[in-house]
Amino acid sequence: MNFVGRIGQSVTNKWRETTYLVAVMSSVLRVAFTPRYWPQTVRNVLARQMLFTGVEAIRFVALIAVLMGISIVVQVQLLLTRVGQSEWLGPILVAVIIRELGPLLTCFVVIGRSGAAITSELASMKVNGEIHLLDAQGLDPFTYLVLPRVIGMMGSIFCLTVVFVVVAFASGFVSGVLMGINTGPPGLFADQVMSAVRPADVLAFLGKTLIPGLLTGTICCMEGLSAEGALTEVPQATTRGLVRSVRMLFIVSALITLLLLV
Repeated sequence: MNFVGRIGQSVTNKWRETTYLVAVMSSVLRVAFTPRYWPQTVRNVLARQMLFTGVEAIRFVALIAVLMGISIVVQVQLLLTRVGQSEWLGPILVAVIIRELGPLLTCFVVIGRSGAAITSELASMKVNGEIHLLDAQGLDPFTYLVLPRVIGMMGSIFCLTVVFVVVAFASGFVSGVLMGINTGPPGLFADQVMSAVRPADVLAFLGKTLIPGLLTGTICCMEGLSAEGALTEVPQATTRGLVRSVRMLFIVSALITLLLLV
């Protein structure tokens, strides 16, 4: 009975965590489309979040995209050219880069870079009593702290993934030309890729960038604001936020892939 009870308690706790996460995400989306919740102070926090999460991460994301372009795009071009199946270049690159690697690697970068920063920042504010101070000054912590960070995370992941895809394709094409692979003119390469993009690919791209961004931002904010007691809670909250974000990233990515393959 103790074993069954532990299983039931674990399931109950996971259900409560999931319902609370969904409730916070729905609140963020509802408030995000209400203009009165976007005063100048909140817009400033959003701009700073986009700057840190999106703009400052462009170089690192572009570097990873260049490496992926060289290793993935060039190999696909080389193998398909050898077997005489160049017409499959576009579909394979779309499936690998646009649908899978681009969103996944970009989300990893944002989670490790900005997710940890958001969680530790909010956890430190909670432990030091700054959240209560904001509330005492008449500032809603949800609107001032959670809303701009979650929306900034969503927008940054989407934009960074676009940068990743473009840089990966461009670096892969240039590397193929330098290696002497018969890829044709740039217009032909771009046409092969764009003609292979289907509505399902667009839906997968949007789902694998916006939904993980929403989940990551919400989870990191929740874990940061859940810190209590001493400063030793800060690294623990950060670890929980990163682990939950990565886990949800893989779950969402797998679910979207399965749904769109049906």
